[in-house]
Amino acid sequence: MTHANRATTLAKLAVIAVFFALIVIGKGAYTRLADAGLGCPDWPGCYGHLTVPAGADVAIAEQAFPDAPVEAYKAWVEMIHRYLATGLGLLIIAITVLGLKWAPAESRGGWPRKHLIFLLAFVCLQGAFGAWTVTLKLWPKIVTLHLLGGFTVLTLLSLAAVRFSKWRPDTSIDGDRAAGLRSLMPMAWVAMAVLCVQIFLGGWTSTNYAALACPDLPTCQGEMWPEADFKTGFDLLQEIGPNYLGGQLDNASRIAIHQSHRIGAIVATLVIFGLALALMRRGAGTAYGRIGQLMTLALAVQITLGLSNIWFQLPIAVATAHNLGAAILLQTLVLAIYALRKLGPNGWSEA
Repeated sequence: MTHANRATTLAKLAVIAVFFALIVIGKGAYTRLADAGLGCPDWPGCYGHLTVPAGADVAIAEQAFPDAPVEAYKAWVEMIHRYLATGLGLLIIAITVLGLKWAPAESRGGWPRKHLIFLLAFVCLQGAFGAWTVTLKLWPKIVTLHLLGGFTVLTLLSLAAVRFSKWRPDTSIDGDRAAGLRSLMPMAWVAMAVLCVQIFLGGWTSTNYAALACPDLPTCQGEMWPEADFKTGFDLLQEIGPNYLGGQLDNASRIAIHQSHRIGAIVATLVIFGLALALMRRGAGTAYGRIGQLMTLALAVQITLGLSNIWFQLPIAVATAHNLGAAILLQTLVLAIYALRKLGPNGWSEA
């Protein structure tokens, strides 16, 4: 197999892994929203079994875990998420092993060895976060980190797919236009930082059960700015457990978290749309302009889903889609930054 064929094969595997990761992220969001995060009180099995206990095993399981009666539906929701995550992990291991095995002896074409090693190491850390999510009884910091870890794995896979495919958005951009586009890099990084903060706020809102703290819009519980306890709501030193299912914060703390997420959404919308508009203007007729269009579409869908969560009182399908929307929007920014970084003084650069 030639070097080019090997890169193509790895690019295809990475694309498959990207879609697999989206499924895992969506299933993880559904698991959390369905209150099934502790559907199996132990890890990696379920009540000591590889599958959900049934029949006579239920009584044995409940005797072993007297504080966690078996709820078959929630247990299966949790276990299917674990099976999918394990499958994704195995696929990433295969990509890493093949990528390192097929790496050229000489440094040719920027073969992403370090990228693959970091991806594999991070997946192992993500697995640990998954275990701690259960053993620490849905401790918000760990659950939020697990969410952010899933987005990071998806991003690393997207970048691997792009790098192995040797994707080139446009090679006909001249020096002046390239300079204009490259000047957008600071704005792109600001947009990335703002979106990452907003994703954290979304995760913190979900893990602290604050999504319905403000059930109305644009007001919150009938007021423009009700009493909010930011100190408690964002206490990152909160103690563990004993069980965080359903949350432990009071109303004012949840309002603080929810309002922060709303404000973050406004800031993120303005910054990201500004970047998308600039890409469409300066990159009109090129792949850069199309990235801006895709970013605008992803942003519009995400805003609609966020508003729908409030209007329709957090239907689980919409809330799950909102998680996936954030992941997809993040990938449009990653793609934009990658493409802008590859622009040199005279246009596209392979360096």
